[in-house]
Amino acid sequence: MKQEIREDGQGSLQDIFNKEAIQAPENVWNGIRKSLFSKSLKGYVYVALSIVLIGVLTLAWNLNQEPTAKTKIAKQSSVRGNNRSVKKGINASRVQNSKINSSKLISESDNTIQQKAHNNVQKSGDKVEAATTVQDNQSKDRNENLEFDVASNPEFLKEGAAVDDFLKPDRIVIGVASQRAEDVLKKLYKPFVLNGHPIISMDIPSAEMTKYAANAMLATKISFMNDIANLCEIMGADVNMVRRGIGSDPRIGNKFIYPGIGYGGSCFPKDVKALIKTAYENGYHMGVLKAVEEVNDKQKSVLFDKVMRHFDGNIKGKTFGMWGLSFKPKTDDMREAPSLVIIEKLLAQGAIVKVHDPVAMKEAKHILGDQVIFCEQQEQAIAGADGLLVVTEWADYRAPDLTELKTSLASPIIFDGRNIFDASEMREHGFTYYGIGIN
Repeated sequence: MKQEIREDGQGSLQDIFNKEAIQAPENVWNGIRKSLFSKSLKGYVYVALSIVLIGVLTLAWNLNQEPTAKTKIAKQSSVRGNNRSVKKGINASRVQNSKINSSKLISESDNTIQQKAHNNVQKSGDKVEAATTVQDNQSKDRNENLEFDVASNPEFLKEGAAVDDFLKPDRIVIGVASQRAEDVLKKLYKPFVLNGHPIISMDIPSAEMTKYAANAMLATKISFMNDIANLCEIMGADVNMVRRGIGSDPRIGNKFIYPGIGYGGSCFPKDVKALIKTAYENGYHMGVLKAVEEVNDKQKSVLFDKVMRHFDGNIKGKTFGMWGLSFKPKTDDMREAPSLVIIEKLLAQGAIVKVHDPVAMKEAKHILGDQVIFCEQQEQAIAGADGLLVVTEWADYRAPDLTELKTSLASPIIFDGRNIFDASEMREHGFTYYGIGIN
């Protein structure tokens, strides 16, 4: 099957709808058949990716059999880019790639098509005419009258749990401009909603906005809790108690209200920036999201500030062990990771940094080079260190031998950026302990 895949994970929409692809979607079943009998993670990932691709190709094949239709269809997923610059506005026609355990879904977008479709987004808030743009472009390029719909189908996959999220989604959002498109997508997704979770249909701009708004809301919850944590330290309150108190309210819930050192990754920072920029280009100021972004940027320095205060502003020549590099557990993703900000600041002050991460070491080496000391074992990172910084809440770090930990450190000082340890217990064992939002 002819399909171009560029370095950034994006292929051409035109390639998806070429005659070879449309006429032979069933060819991918051979790979699936093999993978079904493989119990390896690689096999499962291949199955998931294949299902997505088959769905796209089957959809294109089905619609190609209806020459009298007026509209066009293509599957679209949301962005998980590699720190690419924010595109102008929210483009309802763009087809984006998603990272599943370091594997890239084949994207169906083309930069040229994206830009042409973007030109049809009217700042006055008029309906996005992306579908017409894509149809016209494809018809001209191929000198054929193609019959297909363009739909928005944003993904809500979490890094570290993408395969499970794909197979058992809590909801599926589809943005369509025709009943035919809605019917086809509902048929395509029927096997994945047998658990009773809904398929939510809406117009294309609303589907696009749903994806961005969801990530922005979660980012807002994180920044809000971090702001509260900083105030708790000033006022003598315990943010963990506050979190339990507000999390018991069903209107708030207990997810994404854990204080820490800021969010990272590709989605939250990118999508918050995209909404802010989109609003600005359309004459509106997103005051809340601007504050969310500002709080998050400052929060990434909170742990470093605690280090500097403890050592009276002089850490030159001191050695610090760091547990955790990725922006969150269960992924090797280092994009916008708080660890990078902390390491940069420590090195700038003349400190020596020894690091460990269960899975992100290889990725971190590409970014940091020889600026830090990479340790294969977490115990090596703390040996002789003047303090330990906990940056990522990996399960591996939650229950260390406290006697061994205290013995290994040159100074029994812990800067816990994720509150994975109990403050009173650590102090009972003779540690000087700093958390987030606790005294």
